[in-house]
Amino acid sequence: MFSKESSKTKGRKPLWLAIVVVIVWMSISGFTGPLFGKLSTVQENNNSSFLPAESEATRAANAIAKFSDTANDQIPALVLFTGDVNVDTIASAQAFAQTLGSKLLVHSDGKLITGADGEELSIPISKYFIEGAPIVAFPSEDGKAILASFPISVQIATELLPDGKEPALPGLIDAIRYYATDYAKANGLVTHTTGFAGILADLFGAFGSIDSALLLTTAGVVAIILIIVYRSPILWILPLMSAGLALTLSGGVVYILAKNNVITLDGQSQGILSVLVLGAATDYALLLIARYREELHIHESRFDAMKVAWRGVVEPILASGSTVIIGLLVLLLSQLNNNRGLGPVGAIGIACSMITILTLLPALLVIFGRWIFWPKVARFGDADEKLTGSWAKVAAATARHPRKYWIGATAVLIVLAGLSSTLNATGLSTIDSFTKRTDSVVGQEELLKHFPGGQGQPTQIVLKAELAEQAIATLQENSGVDSVVPLSDGQFAEGQPLPPAKIVDGNMLLNVTLKSAPDSKEAIAMIPGLRAEMEKIDSTILVGGSTSVSYDINQASKHDRNLIIPIVLVLIAIILGLLLRSIYAAVLLLGTVVISFFATLGACAVVFNHIFGFAGADPSFPLFAFIFLVALGIDYNIFLMTRVREESQKMGTRAGMTKALTVTGGVITSAGIVLAATFAVLGILPLVFLAELGFAVGFGVLLDTMLVRSILVPALVHEIGPKVWWPSKLQHHGK
Repeated sequence: MFSKESSKTKGRKPLWLAIVVVIVWMSISGFTGPLFGKLSTVQENNNSSFLPAESEATRAANAIAKFSDTANDQIPALVLFTGDVNVDTIASAQAFAQTLGSKLLVHSDGKLITGADGEELSIPISKYFIEGAPIVAFPSEDGKAILASFPISVQIATELLPDGKEPALPGLIDAIRYYATDYAKANGLVTHTTGFAGILADLFGAFGSIDSALLLTTAGVVAIILIIVYRSPILWILPLMSAGLALTLSGGVVYILAKNNVITLDGQSQGILSVLVLGAATDYALLLIARYREELHIHESRFDAMKVAWRGVVEPILASGSTVIIGLLVLLLSQLNNNRGLGPVGAIGIACSMITILTLLPALLVIFGRWIFWPKVARFGDADEKLTGSWAKVAAATARHPRKYWIGATAVLIVLAGLSSTLNATGLSTIDSFTKRTDSVVGQEELLKHFPGGQGQPTQIVLKAELAEQAIATLQENSGVDSVVPLSDGQFAEGQPLPPAKIVDGNMLLNVTLKSAPDSKEAIAMIPGLRAEMEKIDSTILVGGSTSVSYDINQASKHDRNLIIPIVLVLIAIILGLLLRSIYAAVLLLGTVVISFFATLGACAVVFNHIFGFAGADPSFPLFAFIFLVALGIDYNIFLMTRVREESQKMGTRAGMTKALTVTGGVITSAGIVLAATFAVLGILPLVFLAELGFAVGFGVLLDTMLVRSILVPALVHEIGPKVWWPSKLQHHGK
């Protein structure tokens, strides 16, 4: 099974050590694997909890909570019926709304939900409604639609279903849609379930595919690429298995921390964790295997070859991984809790990737021996084919005409970077956030045709009671406001006078229904104006509600972008300077990655606007793209330049660059393709933000590996020569 070695006795000890390492890893995986499978059960996807305490929307929410114990606990599920609306259908719709709570929770196919033991359960839908809250169904003014509103408890609906596998909200909305569809068919109507609850349920459904489709697709893509890279029917299994164990380890750690409220995990972070770990771990594996194969041509003992290879890659892997970790941890400075959550989640994933690849993979490789490379077995004394391959020609070309190549590459990057100003990253409405037309999206579009966009989800204003009359008059003059209704102290009864406004601690609550959908760009753009109008009346007035939450999230995203990006750049520059012992090289590499980032944004602007047809991008998109592109993009320059430094000490800078590009070109490009492909897989999720992020990272990584690291950096180093190592002594060593 194993290749013959010159000294079996010498190899016995490291072989047994490798076997022990693998056994330990299998034991760890047995513990973390089940925890990884439960990651989705500790997600937190409630936007309102993402804002900092000092934001106006948060302060307003705290004030609104005083008016009712359930004020901030309920979200509306809006069931829209369209068709032939008359007195009879209105009456039957009202009867349907009143009796829906007594019906049992079922799946979308009408079957009762089951418990953990598989037994069918009889759970009334009303369990998830706010107790005592009014349930109403009323026609539109145009007489073509009926809208039923169901007040759902956020706290109960985001708990798990009795089977313990998923949050209750998607299951609850499935049940509502099932019964609404059954009623609509019987009455010749068309129905859609939307509102914040319907949209949130569809978001849960989108994130639910993370556990299966995303992970399986990512693993399949990586496997195909590895088979092509290695041209071996066996070798690809080891790096992919190692990457998989890195993912289960990181998932287990994240699950424990999230379950104990140490960190926050949302569906977006979980999706990014999967592709980040599989991509990064495979990258590190490619680097290690390539160096190991190179050393097998030089050393007769595979254990000696692994020792030299491990020493050669440990510094760049640790440096590149640390760069990504530091970049991610800077997200802890974010004002948004979900951004802060992604920081440690991603950092844990990268740390687990490094640990796994530097311990488990070397053990697996030496256990299986040289034959694992079959049919191209790396034999002792054979010539390394990489020294005469296509990358040797690329390296020689940039060495002969460096100025032509770096000027040409820079020109391409500058043209693309110039287009970055056309990227529309001002925000997306919830309707525009899906790449597919979900039922809630269609329902929201239909709702706007018959009802005010803010129906059922008003902007809420808390103010002193004596200021209410002036504030109401001001709001009614606003062309974007449909209605202003004070919160009543009691229920309205037909034929009876309107109940008085509710006053708590001298304050009143105004429910302001906007004409635009509450999550639309138009509604969000109204918030600063409404706040300014209320500020003129009194500085203590608070404007809250879901639209205010969206506005404050957008503002916090812009703050995070302006704060975090410069800090990450400085930290990466310091890491590069320490690693390469050169200020000149650090600034040079950082500059190439930054221009590559802006070039990627330019390409994104063109593709998003004219090919994908997206309505725009989230304000946090540039920050996320920057973190992954710059932190991950600098990896490839680290892999290249650490090898250049190593070779420069032997043969001089220019010759060292030629040798380094020759031996690392194939593996680094392969690593870039793997990482690009894994992030591109995010596009299978029906969410615009993740599709955009997947494209940006995929395109940016390919741009970096194919142009920046392969052409621009080598050409610049040849042009500059040994001075690139200033102020280290290496600047005086050779040419």
